[in-house]
Amino acid sequence: MLARRILPIVLLASLGVAQEPLKTRPAAPPAAPDKDAETAKDQTIALTVPKGAPLEIALKENVRVKKAGQEIHGHVLQPVYAFDHLVVPAGADVKGRIARIDGISSKKRVLGILNGDLTPPRNVEVEFSEIDLAGGQHIPFQAVITPGSGRSIQLVSAKNDARKKGVIQDEAAKKIDEAKRQARETWNQAMKQVKDPGKLRRLEHYAVAQLPIRPQYLHAGTVYFAELQQPLDFGSEVVKPSQLSNLGTPPPDGSLVHALLVTPLDSATTQKGAEVEAVLSRPLFDGDRLVLCEGGRLKGSVVQVRPARYWHHNGQLRIVFRELVPPDGIAQRVVAGLESVQAGRNENIKLDSEGGAEATTPHTRYLSTGLTLALTTAAFRQHTDADDVANGESNNAAAGGTAGFKLVGLVMGLAIKSQPVGMAMGAYGSARSVYSHFISKGRDVVFAKNTPMEISLGPPHKPVLTPAQPEGTSAKPELQ
Repeated sequence: MLARRILPIVLLASLGVAQEPLKTRPAAPPAAPDKDAETAKDQTIALTVPKGAPLEIALKENVRVKKAGQEIHGHVLQPVYAFDHLVVPAGADVKGRIARIDGISSKKRVLGILNGDLTPPRNVEVEFSEIDLAGGQHIPFQAVITPGSGRSIQLVSAKNDARKKGVIQDEAAKKIDEAKRQARETWNQAMKQVKDPGKLRRLEHYAVAQLPIRPQYLHAGTVYFAELQQPLDFGSEVVKPSQLSNLGTPPPDGSLVHALLVTPLDSATTQKGAEVEAVLSRPLFDGDRLVLCEGGRLKGSVVQVRPARYWHHNGQLRIVFRELVPPDGIAQRVVAGLESVQAGRNENIKLDSEGGAEATTPHTRYLSTGLTLALTTAAFRQHTDADDVANGESNNAAAGGTAGFKLVGLVMGLAIKSQPVGMAMGAYGSARSVYSHFISKGRDVVFAKNTPMEISLGPPHKPVLTPAQPEGTSAKPELQ
């Protein structure tokens, strides 16, 4: 019994003795920072523009097409980045040449003759081979011109309904507007480098274009997308961990990213629900912190599509991006809307406040059709005065010829001096004008591969009512 009582006391005493040194033992001093370990954390990033990346190149001046091998000059329209580094600035000179001039098919030639055009335009293939950077650096490259290139391009921005009277914008929307303004200024500065001819020169080009036999030009400002066939190596850079601390984090609301469309879209053939993908062409910074590097992917789908229909109903297309995938990163959900897009000048594309694209028809169709009908009416006008019959038939034939075949029709009408011939040409011209402007199919929305886009990231930006404006009422002032 005594042993049983003594044993717990001995055990407790031994435990107390063992724990006592832990209470009085001084804390170990903190280890000195290992500078070598910190240096090892720095990352070396290769500055490489990958194969398949497109260079957007605009011709500097008008080029009269003469022969294959003819030298041409352009400049880079959009800057090129590798990771977070600018490697090819906008405005860099590019050298190229006319690679091939295709012949004219029999069908095209016959249609040209019927329309008074004896020299219809031929398909001209170009290629670019060298970038000239400031400081005398010459960078050779191999590239293939993508389909849809060779057009005059303009920047089309979405409407901003938040600018109505009585409505103010939230901070994210203001950031989007400021970013769009800066992007438009950059675009305008890049286009200023194009040697656009003056008004007199443009008038001369228009007059020459009406001739049945005329030279062919590649016009200044024509844009080509050259996809690299080999990577471009610009060395490497050392990046500290602090510079990458925000990499892969959700982008701040109101961010505007620049992207290139990977999936070509056409309202005539694209189906609703089709997947859409775009690749970031520039890095995104939050202050001086890198948030997204070049090469990230935006994924989404087509949520609305309507092909062009007869009676000149134009096509519509709406896409939404819902997922952002950084390079070698984890996909994250986003709400993204189309803010601006580059489109052909002759395509007449407009964007609504929600980023939907729609083809429009220029109002000049009414003027051109009305002029054609007026000339045709003049060709059918009867002259009863005997002294005026000869001159009347000549004038009527000339008017009908102009309505049907423009300048060549005018010459034919004056040479033939036959009212029936003028009436026939005028009727043909009027029928063709009415059909093409009012009865035929409208325009479809077409976004070729590599179409540059500006996309806003963050929740939808809703206008905020002013304090004096009750919710649910119109922002428009009432008439007294």
